[in-house]
Amino acid sequence: MKTVKFLSTTIFATALIFSCSSDDDSTPEPVLEEEVITTMTITLEADGQADVILQTQDLDGDGPDLPVVTVSGNLSSNTNYSGSITLLNETEDPAENMTEEIEEEDLAHQFFYSVGSGLDAETDYNDADSEGNPLGLDFVLSTYSASSGSITFTLRHEPNKPNMGLEDAGGETDIEATFELSIQ
Repeated sequence: MKTVKFLSTTIFATALIFSCSSDDDSTPEPVLEEEVITTMTITLEADGQADVILQTQDLDGDGPDLPVVTVSGNLSSNTNYSGSITLLNETEDPAENMTEEIEEEDLAHQFFYSVGSGLDAETDYNDADSEGNPLGLDFVLSTYSASSGSITFTLRHEPNKPNMGLEDAGGETDIEATFELSIQ
């Protein structure tokens, strides 16, 4: 009787050990965490000169203080602006340039631009990730007739690529800011 109990226990323990082993010997993909971005600066240049600077700065992150949003200058009508976006994490000292991290992790990021109904302008991507999908750190802003309205810049973390725009991109928002602009 003791031999039967011993053999039963041994068989049960062996089955338990082998049933818990992992058949997946592959290394799991690392999870890319969302970036800490406190400051987004957008530079719009025409004819090689920085004409308009858009900036949002939120040094306390999700804290009680609202972001400080600034717009320096107005846009000219019928003009193509080269746009570039710089991202900083100013919780570090010195500030960490997050633009470099976005470039390194280009497959896991994409900027989206949403032009409000009042602004007579449109945007177009001027850069791509390593698989040829839009990245959006560089873009073209084309203005048309005199008007006023808003433009929203949204950086998505781990969006679906390719996508048809922000509506089906999925992912999480790393930073988003809306700027009120005038075209003169």
